[in-house]
Amino acid sequence: QVQLVESGGGPVQPGGSLRLSCAASGDTLEDYAVGWFRQAPGKAREVVSCISRTDGGRSYADSVKGRFTISKDNAKNTATLQMNNLKPEDTAIYYCATVRGTSRGGNFYLCEARGNDWGQGTQVTVSS
Repeated sequence: QVQLVESGGGPVQPGGSLRLSCAASGDTLEDYAVGWFRQAPGKAREVVSCISRTDGGRSYADSVKGRFTISKDNAKNTATLQMNNLKPEDTAIYYCATVRGTSRGGNFYLCEARGNDWGQGTQVTVSS
């Protein structure tokens, strides 16, 4: 079973950028679709972005489209989330997880976490 560890969070000013990493161990990430999720204080965890196992199909929450980019490097066994033009409402703990869904035409539909075993995540705080 693959284990995932998030890193790369921190404080950043509005308009700034961060690059989150999700490092996999115990199995090869090539065998999994991966998603990024976030949870802000007092709110439910929400899906941010997902990428398919091999064909690069992607999905993004409407709130991050055009600002965030998800990628997966199977050779390095990592997934990343490049976050640009960050806004205060992006403040949350960010988690990565293996996901299920349907990849078609470059898009990834119906993305949901495969399990309920979440890591510690990485805190992103956007504030001036």
